[in-house]
Amino acid sequence: MKLENSVVFVTGANRGLGLVFAKQALAQGARKVYAAARNPDSITLPGVIPVKLDVTNAEDIARVARDYPDVTLLINNAGVAEMGPMLVEGAEAMLRRQMETNVFGPLRLSQVFAPVLQQNGGGGIINVLSIASWITGPLLATYSVTKSAAWSMTNALRQELLAQQTQVLGLHVGFIDTDLTKDLDVPKVSPELVVAETFAGLEQGADQVLADEATRQVHGALSGYPDIYLKAINH
Repeated sequence: MKLENSVVFVTGANRGLGLVFAKQALAQGARKVYAAARNPDSITLPGVIPVKLDVTNAEDIARVARDYPDVTLLINNAGVAEMGPMLVEGAEAMLRRQMETNVFGPLRLSQVFAPVLQQNGGGGIINVLSIASWITGPLLATYSVTKSAAWSMTNALRQELLAQQTQVLGLHVGFIDTDLTKDLDVPKVSPELVVAETFAGLEQGADQVLADEATRQVHGALSGYPDIYLKAINH
């Protein structure tokens, strides 16, 4: 799929990776970029169209599909991460909260935008996944469950949307250098590099992008975790 002249809808676009997705979409020739966030007033990037969207709110999701029928690329970027192991008190509630945002949000948006994308020639969906789709530990145990589920969902969507020629791309990446990871002493990749790799993969027709070296190592040898990531997720 080509970005030039596309109409892009980015969730969680007020900061971090989502903001960079919106910036680079404009820079690479998107005709229009809808930048969605729970508080549209937090969208300050010139050139985008702010959109109010809570990805856990069914009414919001139905409304955006109805109000923005020209979308050709959906970027499911919005996500949450809560730290903690599986056996602590409150782990189930923590998991449910993350599932709503990290799995059911992208699923519902993909469901309502699939007919829109078909009407507009097929288009594409990018789901922001994680190295945690494949590895886990006490620090990010519940988060990893949600990203594994989101990875499986992405693979299923790809098969189901093949007939309407919608490209479904899963982005896997480790720690990204944003405000969300500022307190973590681990290797990080810049959001600009992640988005550049992702958009390059999109234009090449890729099914997935492995945006940093740690993710490529894990993907290449799932039985051997890079030591620095083992250390990070087990503290």
